[in-house]
Amino acid sequence: MQPKRFIISGGGTGGHIFPAIAIANEIKRREPEADILFVGALGKMEMEKVPAAGYRIVGLKIAGIRRSLSLSNLLLPFRLFGALLKARNIIKTHKPQVVIGVGGYASSAVLYAASQMGIPTLIQEQNSHAGITNKILAKRALKICVAYEGMEKYFPAQRILLTGNPVRSEIAGTVDGKRRGLSTFGLKDQCFTLLVVGGSLGARSINKAIGESLSQLVDGGMQILWQTGKGNADEARTQAEPYGDSVKVYEFIQHMDQAYAVADLVVSRAGALAVSELCLVHKPAILVPFPFAAEDHQTSNARALNDKGAAVLIPDSEASLKLSAAVLELRNDEQRRNSMALVMAGLAKPDATKHIVDEIFKLVDAA
Repeated sequence: MQPKRFIISGGGTGGHIFPAIAIANEIKRREPEADILFVGALGKMEMEKVPAAGYRIVGLKIAGIRRSLSLSNLLLPFRLFGALLKARNIIKTHKPQVVIGVGGYASSAVLYAASQMGIPTLIQEQNSHAGITNKILAKRALKICVAYEGMEKYFPAQRILLTGNPVRSEIAGTVDGKRRGLSTFGLKDQCFTLLVVGGSLGARSINKAIGESLSQLVDGGMQILWQTGKGNADEARTQAEPYGDSVKVYEFIQHMDQAYAVADLVVSRAGALAVSELCLVHKPAILVPFPFAAEDHQTSNARALNDKGAAVLIPDSEASLKLSAAVLELRNDEQRRNSMALVMAGLAKPDATKHIVDEIFKLVDAA
């Protein structure tokens, strides 16, 4: 029997890449001989993260529209045409039985080409507000796996499946993570721990607000585990130096399972992956959405949790004024934190990856 063949396309941020890798890992767990090819955008982080996870990836020369006036926008139609041609050639060569799109620039070209060529496509939409690309692609997709209710306003209702978002297996399977995390990060037991994480690329507004309020936070009786993202770590380390072991600064945290395990409260962006992980690990959170995300989807994600009492939403523009006060308020309100954690747990979908791959295999069987 010939091995099953798949293309998984998308990327740009960890919020697209890590769910894609989770899907690939579950396919491989069921079908070790499956042939999986990733297609991403040249110069984006998937070109590094996907090979590090053990998968082949091909890059397309494609980018989105710049929000500011730019000559590069004039080149967009030519780049898109070139990406479509390359996508068709990749599909012809790899001969996938199903093409899976997880969002990002590359998925638009690959899924569009696949649908034109009569190959079944499945979309994994992570956010509560669908972007324009997925709205267009959904017209031809056979299945659309979503993480939020009410997505009928964006997609054909009969093709929607409420599965949740795929989450990295090491986070879903945390065992004894707190003990190991305290050791890994050099943190003190029995001390309130604030985890600050702005996503894989960092968050300037969050970093600024935390940096300006370190004295208040440490004096408020907490230790801080702070992921700054690229380009911000040196400044943060300088700011943290007077506080010794009370503030631990990392450019990127490799062991997020352990970081979540030690945290009593999390400050985070509101990307789909971050939200799904917070639900899965049942952590109360303060969410500061990135305001320039496509269609402002992070604000929609954060509002969905805020309205249910699982998280506190602070607009990006108000982070410097309100973030430290919100952290200290929750630091001193254990009952509210426990209530938020319970709501988070109720929103978790731990079997999301399994359900998505079930649908992928159904498309293979029906082809």
